[in-house]
Amino acid sequence: MAGSARGPRERMVFSAAQLIRRDGVTATGMREVAAHARAPRGSLQYYFPQGKEQLVNEAVDWAGRYAGERVARYLDALPEPSPSALFAAMVRQWTDEFQAAGFGSGCPVAAATVDCADSAESTRTAAAAAFGGWNGSLAGALTRLGVPPHRADPLATVMISALEGALLIARAEQDARALTAVVHELGPLLDGAVTPG
Repeated sequence: MAGSARGPRERMVFSAAQLIRRDGVTATGMREVAAHARAPRGSLQYYFPQGKEQLVNEAVDWAGRYAGERVARYLDALPEPSPSALFAAMVRQWTDEFQAAGFGSGCPVAAATVDCADSAESTRTAAAAAFGGWNGSLAGALTRLGVPPHRADPLATVMISALEGALLIARAEQDARALTAVVHELGPLLDGAVTPG
């Protein structure tokens, strides 16, 4: 999405998500978003007439859709598909990023939730919808892997919660230890939910 083939609006939504995941909502300014997106400053008001809150909400929505779409790509790429392998692939994206770029960025949906849940109802709603969409994609993948539907949704919530919590710990400790731990400890639980047959 960040490529030059995208229009200024799409670039600004992507840039907002990238800056929010690094700096949080409060520290991300509209001018900074425009500069990061290489978009004219005047285009902010044109594309986002409701201001920063609208831009943040669209960035959160984009991030939720992106996370949900990644689930299918992870699943398709697994040589031996299983719930634990799917979770390991989700976590590996972050351990790889932390190794390559350091521990400076986290999930933009989580950042927006922490920054805005009490102050901006529309952002809280956008974050809840983003997590809900991601959870739905993950639950669908678990069902395809043989997890009964009545367990797939709560297990998807556990997977996302464990990943988000491990990301916070990893950033605080500047170490991927928590990410490794959740993969190791949740793997048997996830695979144990598969119904034989």
